Amino acid sequence: MSGSIFAPGPRPSTVRTAEGNVLSTPDGWVLLPPGDAALTRRVKAAGPHWIVREKQGRRFFSRGVWASAATIERIRAELEVERSTAGYAKRRQADARRRDKAQAEYVEEFRAAVLAFLAFHPQHAAMADQLARAVAEHATPVGSGTVARTKRIPVAGRAEAAVIAWMRHQTTAYDTMKIPRVKGQRRETRRRLAKRSQELLARYRQSQAVAEECPLRQALIRLT
Repeated sequence: MSGSIFAPGPRPSTVRTAEGNVLSTPDGWVLLPPGDAALTRRVKAAGPHWIVREKQGRRFFSRGVWASAATIERIRAELEVERSTAGYAKRRQADARRRDKAQAEYVEEFRAAVLAFLAFHPQHAAMADQLARAVAEHATPVGSGTVARTKRIPVAGRAEAAVIAWMRHQTTAYDTMKIPRVKGQRRETRRRLAKRSQELLARYRQSQAVAEECPLRQALIRLT
């Protein structure tokens, strides 16, 4: 069962199988919490282990890895020695610079994709730029868990979804709505609000003036 995936158990030192059975962890094992990717990766490669993750909504979140305490401590000590060297520090700095550069490039790519989706009339260009920057700032941070961080869909699709999500929270009463706990009701509410947002965006793709009380205009004013 090494490498098997379980849910957290109901008691300390237990896990739950997909079938609902509760198992006790082997003697001498401890739970290595998530957070140190290199340590976790090496512990998994070193021998028997159990992976623990928990489902929340549609997503799974790591709760750590059960493995031999002796194995974890040995690998942790080896890593500490590696990480104490000057060469390791330089590699970390170089990696950080590469990540920062890649993130900056992605933010710009995503902002451009948002602008392309908006396709506002030239007379609303300034507003389009402000909206694109606001959406990109909200959606692109690493670890944000937003649609902008997924690679399952093209960036154009991410941009559209991020705009609609931003508008749902900023230009509608979605966050304070009392939505019945009925299957499909929240999805239907989001679909209805998305249609309203698309209709609102369509006005800015034309050369006509938009009222000062427009919810999108007011949302952007609040950001200034």
